[in-house]
Parts: sequence; structure tokens; C-alpha cells
Amino acid sequence: MSLKPSDLDSSAFDAQSSSNPIPSDATPVPLDPPSTSSTLSESEENHCSSSSPSSTPPPVHLPLSWPPDATLSLQWIQHLIAAFDWSSKNLSPSEFPSVLPVSVFDTLILTASKILHKEPNCLRILDDSVASSDSTVVVVGDIHGQFHDLIFLLQDAGFPSDNRFFVFNGDYVDRGAWGLETFILLLAWKVFMPHRVFLLRGNHESKYCTSVYGFEKEVLTKYGDKGKHVYRKCLGCFEGLPLASIIAGRVFTAHGGLFRSISVPSSKRSKGKKNRRIILNPEANGILKKFDLKLIIRSHEGPDAREKRPGLGGMDQGYTIDHVVDSGKLITLFSAPDYPQFQATGKRYKNKGAYIVLEPPNFDVPLIHSFEAITPRPKVNAYYDFEDVIDSDEELDLATMTTDS
Repeated sequence: MSLKPSDLDSSAFDAQSSSNPIPSDATPVPLDPPSTSSTLSESEENHCSSSSPSSTPPPVHLPLSWPPDATLSLQWIQHLIAAFDWSSKNLSPSEFPSVLPVSVFDTLILTASKILHKEPNCLRILDDSVASSDSTVVVVGDIHGQFHDLIFLLQDAGFPSDNRFFVFNGDYVDRGAWGLETFILLLAWKVFMPHRVFLLRGNHESKYCTSVYGFEKEVLTKYGDKGKHVYRKCLGCFEGLPLASIIAGRVFTAHGGLFRSISVPSSKRSKGKKNRRIILNPEANGILKKFDLKLIIRSHEGPDAREKRPGLGGMDQGYTIDHVVDSGKLITLFSAPDYPQFQATGKRYKNKGAYIVLEPPNFDVPLIHSFEAITPRPKVNAYYDFEDVIDSDEELDLATMTTDS
């Protein structure tokens, strides 16, 4: 099913889950309605320059502060969304602390990190103790700092609630210009609904990728002399992100999929022995049959990667069904439309993004929703040298990370 973005107005917030009602004394926060065009202007396709600040007043009181009772609410998250959306259009990146002070960031990421570090590497979601006849699970692929598209996705799918679970499949930062806003918003949802919102780790939630593809520079630009501190806190939080999930015992999700081989870390090798590899043969192990799974949802590959994968489908709709066998199927899911935001060539992929909804009773029949990009994006400079940097898959080739015995 293909959808077009609708105006992000106050009614979108009013219509969210009744399980998280807005307090009676709260005022719904409107966002500036975006255009629904699916392409960027010629000037936005090139190396964009920051837009000049306008006289539009902020929709909420700034700077944002941590709740006095130290408990996040839906209203607080709504204010966060509205403030980030407004600041992306009206303030320069260096003015970000006037929206979210370092002290508030510190409290949020510390609270979220404590939750994340306690979670297992493989999450089990929707077991019998929490499943209900009206529960649904929304699975989201790569976002890559495209904050405005994330806002639309949350509006379109419906906010997390007691009966609406979210599994985000990694790659929240890098390449796009609002990785910090994206990651902070998802952490806020995690703190607010820790047993309904689940954040998995992608390859870009790492020191290497974030130093190459823009997130480190983005953080340093937005927080100035406090940027190194904020960046270190983000890296520490990345380390606590789980790697995979199993939904209702039927669906396996992970950012990239299963490793072709696993290197034994040097700290765990016997003294004097060379690095060894543990070879995983998916066909021999039969992962779907062995664990009674019916569906694998992975992400990681956008339209730029798929054009380099002969024999596999493209990503123009935000997803591909890559393998269908008697025991089940594998889907690649990508949630960053019109990707990448910055591109060295004149060609644009103009791909749609997508998310998947899983419904009872078995949660293994994917309902796929494609959507177009929110445009025009606010104009901003790239935080990495997108003209020279090569594909992250090529940089992170497994062959360069292991040695033969």
C-alpha cells in the first residue's frame, strides 16, 4: 500500500492512541504543514546552504526542560517533536543547545542507557504475558537522520501505545542532517514506553561509521564545545542497543541479517593462536525451520546498495521480498525515502520508504506500507564529504575484519 504524507497538524496528535491520552490541560502542538511533493528542488539536490532564520515563533516554550517529576509523558514527547521540527527550519545547527540544553540531553541519555544496557542482545517481544487480541507490531528500517520522514511515519502508523509495539531496526544516524534529533526522539520514546518501543543496533551505531558518515561532525557542530562530551555519551548508548528481536516467536528481525562468519575476538583467543572464524552456513543450520520462524525482516540496504546487488530487487518502494521458501520468507525493509539526502551525482533514486505492520494472531503476515518523502526538506549543509566517501558496505567488508587460520 502506498501513502502520501498528509499535513502534520494538531489533529494528528489528537488522534493518537487512547492508551496514551493527552492530559486534559494540555494544548495540542501543531507542526508546520509540509509539502507532499516527492522530489526536491534542483537547489536542494546540490550542496545545500543553511536557510536563514525566520520570525516564526517557536510552537513551545524553549529551551526544553526535564520534567520536574522525572517522568516523561506523551505531551513532553510532542513538545520535543514540535521543537525539533521548528528549530530545523528556523535556527542554525549551532543554536541547538537553545532548544535542548546539554543537561537535558545528559539526563535523557543516561536514563535510556540504563534501560538499554539491561536488555538482552536478542529481544523476545510479544510473548503470552503481554500479547492481546488487538496488539500490533510496527517494524521500521533505516532512518539515517531523516527526521521529518520519521515524524510522518510515526503519525501514519500511530504512536506507540499499550497495544502498538515498535521495533526499530537500526541505522538512526549518519548521512542525513538530523541524526541527533532522530536518535534523541527515539530515546525519548524508549524511556516513555520501555516495554513497547525497541531499538536495535545498526552498523552506523558505531564509532567507525559515525566518524566517516557525518554523525560525529553533526554533534560537534550542534553542541560546540560540549560536542565531544555529547558524542561520547551517544557512543556509550550505542553499545547498549540489542542486536536482534524475535516477535511472537515467529518473526526474526536484525539490522543486516546473519553473519557469514564470526571472528573470535583477540581477548578471547588462546595465547599464541591465530584469529579463527566460526563459519555459519544458513542452509545447513536452517534458521527458519530450526526455530519455527516464518519471517525474517532485515534492513541495511537502500537503493544505492541495491543497484550493486545483481539479481536482487530494487528499493523503489522501500522494501523487497528477497527470498521465499517453503519455511518462510525474508524481507529487506528501508524507511528513508528519497535517499540519500546528499548525493554527489545529479541522479536521485526518489525511492519511497516503508514500514511493516504485523497483526495477530500469528504476527507473521507482513502488511507493508510505503510512503513518500516529506519535502522540501529544510536546507542544511552536509556533515560529511558525500562526494568522496565510498559505500559503507565496501568499507566494512568482512574480509578486512578477519584473517584466515
